[in-house]
Amino acid sequence: MNSDLAVVVDGVEKSFGTVKALRGISFDVGRGQILGVLGPNGAGKTTMVNILSTLIDADRGRASVAGHDVRTEAPSVRRKIMLTGQYAALDDMLTGAENLVMFGRLMGMTKREARSRATHLIKEFDLVDATNRRVGTYSGGMRRRIDIACGLVVMPEVVFLDEPTTGLDPRSRQSVWDLVSSFKEFGITTLLTTQYLEEADALSDRIIVIDHGTVIAEGTADELKERTGGSYCEVVPLELTDMPTIVAELGSMLPDEYRTALLRDADRVVVPAPEGAKTLTEILRRLDCANIDLRDIALRRPSLDDVFLSLTGQVAQ
Repeated sequence: MNSDLAVVVDGVEKSFGTVKALRGISFDVGRGQILGVLGPNGAGKTTMVNILSTLIDADRGRASVAGHDVRTEAPSVRRKIMLTGQYAALDDMLTGAENLVMFGRLMGMTKREARSRATHLIKEFDLVDATNRRVGTYSGGMRRRIDIACGLVVMPEVVFLDEPTTGLDPRSRQSVWDLVSSFKEFGITTLLTTQYLEEADALSDRIIVIDHGTVIAEGTADELKERTGGSYCEVVPLELTDMPTIVAELGSMLPDEYRTALLRDADRVVVPAPEGAKTLTEILRRLDCANIDLRDIALRRPSLDDVFLSLTGQVAQ
């Protein structure tokens, strides 16, 4: 087995009755990497995480985490991982510090070790002011931070984050993003399932897209965006009456099938930009020579939203 790989999934299948949740999924994650897992509701993301974290068994295929088979060496896998779901699994009647100490004791620490680790994590996760407050009084962002902190009482090799920022406000979401980014500093491998495309874009070293239980695309965010058509220039004229002139001036820079549609009802021109800034410069030169005034012009790249829509036929939730 490749020692540089923290997670290996090979041909994993899982059905629930007549519903096929996973259909032969395969991928791997290198040590210290963050893998983003994108997919619409019901795509199979959570089922995959549950198999990798030993909560359920696969019907077929094999998977290993931190060098251990998830089916035959489940106890060893559990000692190496942290799992945080969409809802924080905390005792609301205990304080943040008490929750951390409890998790430490459950992991075999002495009282002194558990208290010391709890104090460190409370500071690390910026929860000092809430140390002695019951978790039931915490905001959503604070609950998510203490939940993740509990999973780090004993430093894991692999972290599974199943839509960890669902329902959080933007500030709390950014706080969780910062925490996930910090995992790399400790060499922790992270598998992040999410429906927030900007989350996958900002955090992931690599991304896989799952739909109907199958991996339909994988690569870096840039590689996936390139599959959708690469860079393009968006040109917005000050006067819509200039549209025919713009189309005529740009000439061969526009695809033939697009030129007719533009003249009907468009309010902007989108031009493929295979040479990036050079294409933008050439557009500006041609339109300046034609004395066309612009409201806006920009060089853009496809977003992960564009990728998601083109691959799954669905708009991200």
